[in-house]
Amino acid sequence: MNNEQYSLLIEAGKTEKQYFHDLWSYRELFYFLSWRDILVRYKQTVIGVLWAVLRPFLTMVVFTIVFGNIAKLPSVGTVPYPILVYSAMLPWEFFSSALSESSNSLIANSNLITKVYFPRLIVPTSSTIVSMIDFLISFFILVGLMLFYGYMPTLKMLVLPCFILMTFFASMGFGLWLSALNVKYRDFRYVVPFLVQVGLYISPVGFSSSVIPEKWRLLYSLNPLVGIIEGFRWCIIKESQFYIGSFIIAIIITIMIFCSGMLYFRKVEKTFADII
Repeated sequence: MNNEQYSLLIEAGKTEKQYFHDLWSYRELFYFLSWRDILVRYKQTVIGVLWAVLRPFLTMVVFTIVFGNIAKLPSVGTVPYPILVYSAMLPWEFFSSALSESSNSLIANSNLITKVYFPRLIVPTSSTIVSMIDFLISFFILVGLMLFYGYMPTLKMLVLPCFILMTFFASMGFGLWLSALNVKYRDFRYVVPFLVQVGLYISPVGFSSSVIPEKWRLLYSLNPLVGIIEGFRWCIIKESQFYIGSFIIAIIITIMIFCSGMLYFRKVEKTFADII
């Protein structure tokens, strides 16, 4: 009979070092949560995945009528106004949907969080990925609009994945902050819809950024969605100008929001199971 003695050695800091390794180890849970959210979103719905197309399309129609036909705001060059609006609706719908879903993701999965250990970062990240699926579906409407109006893009479209990545990190950064705060302060679930509604009107979705006076452009660009939306339009609309200042500010603020959100999320993550 083997009488060897074994001891358990606990070293400070090991959990932190293993965290990102755990993220990889629990990748199957990430796939499961993402697939589950996709099925739940479209299960027993009348129009199913068409809602991912109809929502930005109908918003584009309303904005075209209000800003293009009634307010008579200028387009960019010869681009039809619906394309101007829809090219901005794509990143905005991705951002707003990801922010709304991820901010409430921890509360929605409270039963799972209180029962087993896994890196909690998986939960808001999977919600953001689901919103990216909606984005890819909605992108086909933009292709259809371009074919309908006979408006062909240029090779600048090849840069579009960079701005999609920026949208992902911006929505993740804000989502990490709000999802963590929502666990402790449940009032934030009422704040998020208000922020999304206000953000829609302070972002250049229904109009071009060129209508903003030059003296206010720097202040206006503090909204990171301004630089991201302008980047989308620059990739899609050949006459669109590229404001390097807005782009640089968008990158800086996106990095700051994402990194600070990650740090705060990691700081309070260990308390989720007790509070939620």
